[in-house]
Amino acid sequence: MTAHDGDAPLRIALVQQAVGADRAANLARALDAIDAAADAGARLVVFPELAIDRFFPAVRHPDRAEVADRAEPIPGPITEAIAARAGANGVVVVFNQYERGPDGRMFDTSPVFDADGTLLGVTRMVHIVDMDDFHETDVYDPGDALGCTVPFDAADGADGEIYRPPVYRTAVGTIGVAICYDRHFPEYLRALALAGADLVLVPQAGALGEWPEGMFEAEMRVSAFHNGVFVALCNRVGVEDALTFAGGSFVSDPEGRIVARGAEMADDLVIADLDLHLARTSTARRLFLRDRRPDLYRGWLTPPSR
Repeated sequence: MTAHDGDAPLRIALVQQAVGADRAANLARALDAIDAAADAGARLVVFPELAIDRFFPAVRHPDRAEVADRAEPIPGPITEAIAARAGANGVVVVFNQYERGPDGRMFDTSPVFDADGTLLGVTRMVHIVDMDDFHETDVYDPGDALGCTVPFDAADGADGEIYRPPVYRTAVGTIGVAICYDRHFPEYLRALALAGADLVLVPQAGALGEWPEGMFEAEMRVSAFHNGVFVALCNRVGVEDALTFAGGSFVSDPEGRIVARGAEMADDLVIADLDLHLARTSTARRLFLRDRRPDLYRGWLTPPSR
């Protein structure tokens, strides 16, 4: 697979499909979706949060052993299957699954595969929520420095290391991943932009009535505009016990304009053609990122002593 032609639009596909109780069948459908996306001309395929599992954080699990058998190491059988299908089709794949880390902790994780099937790395959800029907602190550990340690930017005015979410140089462009709850934190999207991402993928589990009407989409459009990146959010869909996942996956360009939107309350393969040059010439990169004052921000973000 040759590198993506920077002058040609990048076609991406968001796999918005419901999951059932049969995990093996869900994985088979995911693999078929990679084939279908490639047949449609996509070179990047994105899945929603917990792509082949029912949304088990919807109920409390005070004993994590109740769900431990769902977690797999990476690499593992699931990632091996996804990697093989990515390589066979010559597409980049951003997946999401429940991971058992090398030290036994459990993470909400997106493995990222290049177009030859190589596992480039993993992004682990950093911010973990506990709220009605989203009891994620019961089952996830927060992502940390594993794979996320980079030198301080010179502009930050310090030497040493800082934790930032990873950015991947793939065959189709430079991408970052913000998993579900992480999207609410402006610092997270800004970190991806500063690390060079042109496109941020958001594996999501968004339910009806979860947030005020319109906020689901509005915050991603604003993040895209503030940071000069494309944002592609791939949402779950379907009724799962007390939660109804809404679908409505979408893509925003770096000026906050919606360029593709998926079906509401139905399976869909959402296709979008993106000109990544628009990220490099965006308002944010011409103005906002250029005019930052990181020499001041460190003090602003430190709580005053009492």
